[in-house]
Amino acid sequence: MIKLSILSEDSTHIVFDQMPVAGARAATGAESVHWDLSDLYDNTDELHKDLEKCEEMAHEFAESFRGRVGHLSAEEFALAMAELEVIQDTAGRAFTFVYLNWSTDTGQAERGALLQQVREAYTRISTLLLFFDLEWADLDDEQVEKILRGDEANRYRHHLEVLRLSRPYLLTEPEEKILVEKSITGRTAWNRFFDEYLGDIRYLMDGKNLTQQQVLALLHDVDREIRSAAAQSFTDGLVASIRPLTYIFNTILADKATDDRLRGYPNWISSRNLSNEVDDKTVDALVDAVVSGYPIVSRYYAIKQRVLGLTEMFDYDRYAPVGESNRIITWQEARETVTSSYAGFDSRLGDIVEMFFDNNWIDAALGQNKSSGAFSHGAVPSVHPYIMMNYTGRVRDVQTLAHELGHGVHQYLSRRQGIFQADTPLTTAETASVFGEMLVFQKLLVEESDPENRLAMLMGKIDDTFATVFRQVSMNRFEDRIHGMRREEGELSSDQLSDIWMETQSAMFGSSIQLTDNYRSWWSYIPHFLHTPGYVYAYAFGELLVLALYDRYTEIGDSFAEEYVGLLSSGGSDWPHVLVGKLGIDLQDPEFWSAGVRSIGALVDEAEALASELY
Repeated sequence: MIKLSILSEDSTHIVFDQMPVAGARAATGAESVHWDLSDLYDNTDELHKDLEKCEEMAHEFAESFRGRVGHLSAEEFALAMAELEVIQDTAGRAFTFVYLNWSTDTGQAERGALLQQVREAYTRISTLLLFFDLEWADLDDEQVEKILRGDEANRYRHHLEVLRLSRPYLLTEPEEKILVEKSITGRTAWNRFFDEYLGDIRYLMDGKNLTQQQVLALLHDVDREIRSAAAQSFTDGLVASIRPLTYIFNTILADKATDDRLRGYPNWISSRNLSNEVDDKTVDALVDAVVSGYPIVSRYYAIKQRVLGLTEMFDYDRYAPVGESNRIITWQEARETVTSSYAGFDSRLGDIVEMFFDNNWIDAALGQNKSSGAFSHGAVPSVHPYIMMNYTGRVRDVQTLAHELGHGVHQYLSRRQGIFQADTPLTTAETASVFGEMLVFQKLLVEESDPENRLAMLMGKIDDTFATVFRQVSMNRFEDRIHGMRREEGELSSDQLSDIWMETQSAMFGSSIQLTDNYRSWWSYIPHFLHTPGYVYAYAFGELLVLALYDRYTEIGDSFAEEYVGLLSSGGSDWPHVLVGKLGIDLQDPEFWSAGVRSIGALVDEAEALASELY
């Protein structure tokens, strides 16, 4: 089915980053940092009125345009699109409110019930509007060209072009309606169950029950015994739940296989690549380049092992900090660091970042049933984005804040494109977030003169880059295997999934990291595999793209900021390779990806040289 941009919590609107964050040890000032959702709604009565109005508008829209799309003039077609914009923006506002409201307390039944109620309203609205996209896709090329040729279509042109790509994979309207209506009790329901189930799990460590974000953060502790104990605790919690988690995975894998078969997609990743507006060859070139760079991973961990003074590295040592203290960075310090980094690049970006803090568009406090990780929700053009994270005062949290504010700035600037073209495909959705991290990192690095601290910072950046590039592609290899096996062999056991996980992860680490048996179950908590199958390679795509963009920035200086802000403001108004092509980058050249991987190798060279001097 062609996606209606506000009719599901698809990653086109919610850019979700499952990044480990630290366990709380001291006050940071973020304990009272909660978002203000009143820009969306002051009360749920207004929300329900909006949904009722949306449904009425959808009925009227269907009565006015069903069966007529092929007979509309360019002017009439533009008016129809304008009506759709109003419907989708209004419904999107309602969805944003209930999703954000639920994400900060997934254990509260009333919030879950409200989220489900709005989802069901979306289903009704989407079935009413479904005909329009289907009729558009069914038009002959001559009719399409006549509509797209006029100035009236400028605001919607690329969106309409992308819809045409799905033409070979669409079913009849009755069939599409059935799939939409059944999805509410199918994959969508299983994903909600997964989120709430994981949110309820507590991990016992030293007599305390920790949340997922708290226990995962301890993998970054300077004390190896704490890291080992945290890994054991996390494993125990996952293993105790491995049966229902395995069932959820199998169900969603089967659901996607059925959908792909009915639509005629050639393979499991085709629909994701289509949604990402990138061809299979480009994705294959990206994956091949990163896999070919796996030896860089082994070389780096050999350096890190020497610096840490370890005789061998285990999986729980991967994120061990080099020279990092347990100093707590207050929320105010984090705000000042990130804001000044963005403002130092371009004052306009600094002003937007300030708005997130001043207007309470961020929820950073820890909560017992709060969603783990971090995300930026783009909401709808008539409002503004919102950011959720779990701030505990570590350096990684500052980088996470910079990352999510990159998404937020991108989403804020692209609102001018309207609801149909504000969102970018996932491949370029990570551009501003990773670039924001780079700005903060470079600022901190320039200000640091001590060689040992510089090495610690450099290795921390390499750790993050590896997690974004090599780890994500290794997870893509895991996905590729499990989707293929589920379709060929049927339901997979926990042991089969764990075996594939270990094989694909071992391929990346080589002999540099000893993967313990505890690590076997760690596939089971990663939400991207379920929420957005095929998502993970987009992280590597974005990181390598940012490395190229930052190189260009260092080459041409301040004038790059104008080009960059223009890129972010363009949103999804054109093909990704066209938009970044304006900045001198060719995404369709396989050598581009290989060059990006080599630049990561250069970072490792730098770390190796500095480590040799110091150790």
